Amino acid sequence: MNLVTFDDVIEAGKEVAKVLRKIEGSIAVSESAAGGLINAALVAVPGASDFYKGGMVVYTGAGRDLLSSAGPLPKNLRGATEAFAMVQADRARQLYRADWGIGETGATGPSGNPYGDPPGAGWVACSGSTDATLELRTGINERQSNMYAFAIAALELTVRTIKA
Repeated sequence: MNLVTFDDVIEAGKEVAKVLRKIEGSIAVSESAAGGLINAALVAVPGASDFYKGGMVVYTGAGRDLLSSAGPLPKNLRGATEAFAMVQADRARQLYRADWGIGETGATGPSGNPYGDPPGAGWVACSGSTDATLELRTGINERQSNMYAFAIAALELTVRTIKA
């Protein structure tokens, strides 16, 4: 996986805005390991209120409680999994009443997470009229690089899913 920068994340946010504006759609975000970069990339687009409904960073138990405010979470759901990314995307879409939702979770490093996932392992998801997920394995131990990679992967998956 190529290393990306914050400028690349912003450019990916602009692509999401472009496809959403074309279909007059809206989006909401629930991210974890990317720490707010996905939300920032979307809000950085001038006129983001045209398509951006809102978002959250689910990094702690308090964030997980917010996810469960739309109903109980599935039993034995753990972070940094495909199932958790999909729940995040679905719940963001529901909570913010958006057409599309983005979910992101994983281990950014420099060490693995409490579940035993290595740095650079994660999942991104897009939920809407079509759902999609993508597993990430960057092989990188550097936290900031993984955060950027996770954010751009989520935004790129979203563009592909909306266009499908």
